[in-house]
Amino acid sequence: MNHLVAPSVLAADFANLQKDIEMVNGSRADWFHVDIMDGVFVPNISFGFPVLDALAKHAAKPLDVHLMIVDPDRYIEQFKKAGASNITVHFEACTHLHRTVHAIKELGCTAGVALNPHTPVAVLEDIIDDLDLVLLMSVNPGFGGQKFIENTYRKIRALKALAAGRNDSLLIEIDGGVNAKNASTLLDAGANVLVAGNFVFTAPNPAEVISQLKEIQPHVLQA
Repeated sequence: MNHLVAPSVLAADFANLQKDIEMVNGSRADWFHVDIMDGVFVPNISFGFPVLDALAKHAAKPLDVHLMIVDPDRYIEQFKKAGASNITVHFEACTHLHRTVHAIKELGCTAGVALNPHTPVAVLEDIIDDLDLVLLMSVNPGFGGQKFIENTYRKIRALKALAAGRNDSLLIEIDGGVNAKNASTLLDAGANVLVAGNFVFTAPNPAEVISQLKEIQPHVLQA
């Protein structure tokens, strides 16, 4: 499959959010990536349901909602009602992950699980068959603009191997420090969804940068 690009709204201009939404709508981006932070699971607070509702009203592309919050089960249905197409929860925040994943699926959303940089992909051994998406954090979650963690490439390969023959349609999403320099290597390793925040929204021409990310191809074609 061709890889997907999901600009991260966290890096958009909140004082002129509609302008950035319209830019993404008119670009070659596939999704809006929306980071929800509660100040507890991660040391930052982003935005909640009112902003997500407003975003959903203007977004012409699916909302890829990444929950960096404690006890996400309490809010899954509300995020669906607010417009989420994809809902990703953190392995580290879910006591009963199987139940959470299937609750997301029952709402009609794509179900994803995110792993922090220190969490090995082996923890997904018993649930990999049930997942639509795995998001690998390539920075420590909480803030944009951080340096990419090089170990991410190894984790992508390990995840690809874990899913092989069991869930070959799995989406492997990378979030944090993605740019034109490392995108091809990420695709080489097996990633197929690239989240980009500062790299897109701080560019003089964000739509052109999104096109650049869409045009990048892996050096080694995936089987």
